[in-house]
Amino acid sequence: MCIIDILLLRLVATQFYTLVYLEFDMETQFATAVSSGDDPRLVAEQSATTAVENVDADRVDFCQVFCSSLFDHEAAIDGVRSVIGDSAALIGCSSTGEFSESGSVDQGIAVALVTSDTIQFHTGLGTELHDSVPLAVQDALDEIPQPSDGYPYRSAVNIHDGLQGVSERLAVVLHRKLGPRVQIVGGAASDNYELESTPVFCGDRIAEDAIAIATFDTQDRSVVAMDHGHEPISDLLEVTAVDDNIVRELNGEPAFDVWCAAVQEKVQTKFDTDIYELDPDGTELFKLLGFFEFGINQGDSYKIRWPRIHDSDAGSLQFTVGIPEGTVFRVMESTVDSQIESARATAVAADELADQEYAGGFIYDCACREIVLQEEFETAVAAMSDELGAPFIGFETYGEMYMEMGQTSGAHNTSTVIQLLPK
Repeated sequence: MCIIDILLLRLVATQFYTLVYLEFDMETQFATAVSSGDDPRLVAEQSATTAVENVDADRVDFCQVFCSSLFDHEAAIDGVRSVIGDSAALIGCSSTGEFSESGSVDQGIAVALVTSDTIQFHTGLGTELHDSVPLAVQDALDEIPQPSDGYPYRSAVNIHDGLQGVSERLAVVLHRKLGPRVQIVGGAASDNYELESTPVFCGDRIAEDAIAIATFDTQDRSVVAMDHGHEPISDLLEVTAVDDNIVRELNGEPAFDVWCAAVQEKVQTKFDTDIYELDPDGTELFKLLGFFEFGINQGDSYKIRWPRIHDSDAGSLQFTVGIPEGTVFRVMESTVDSQIESARATAVAADELADQEYAGGFIYDCACREIVLQEEFETAVAAMSDELGAPFIGFETYGEMYMEMGQTSGAHNTSTVIQLLPK
């Protein structure tokens, strides 16, 4: 519904008054909040209420929710709906750490509310993602209409189950089905490194092994930027034995053994730890795999790939995406300072790409960045807030997505992806 300004004009010659109604498109309003606590419904109500107070309209068109995996998600969605009503399109997911421009929390709920006369929002849900990526994507897109006349730009946010290992295939299928001109962004749902359950939300539905898609049809283009802040530290490592996303050998040797040899000295120097004495199933080694990931040379940058131990006895590693045989890796490293700088650089790049004022943004930020940053994660959030100067929400993902025209790969790890919506 448009805002109507009523202008009263006195026409002296005829000595009567005429009411003239002029219609103006309401600027896009983007309001956020993040709260923490123990009761998911109360935390959700608090976040949604705080956000609603900053929306100067009688409706909410779109809501994105990032909800700690430690919460009951149904209670959380009910709490949000009790504040914003049932009509708003809604997507979201289980998350590991939630944040907004005001700061970050460890066990909370981040909510963004959008109201706009210049953006149309549609959502869809596809299930059985692991069985068939194309069918799951098509099921979600069947719920989404084609763009209306007057809305020439479409972008798509996808939130998907982070434990299915299909992110790269998902990016390619989305790109093919939506068309090359559609920006694709999003993230893989996460669960505080438990690797047990990463559901997504769409409307009032909550589902595992699923993908939720939201399309934004806009009159002006949204902008997207991405960066990761990692540098290579090893020689070239070729994937010589692999089953989908399970890498068994690098350079003909057990993959985990090759990784250990590549990082041994770094781990000893940086953490005063002998990597060979760590419990293969322990938290410390899990986090080190997030600290020293793999990178694929893209020419002017590296695409990061996050491994975890699949079988310590056999020395195999499991990735969140499929890895083709013959892929050439390098082991990568990052520092706290470079992670903060990459977050800032992503925000600067997004701001510079925007050729007009933007309303706010969504940020998909890898959980592995939190492993590197630890207590300095808040510093990285503050750096993005300083550069953007606009509201945003984000969460720590099990993988990020960014793909648009001219790109052949869209799944990323240990990266920051920022999408800004036009005002």
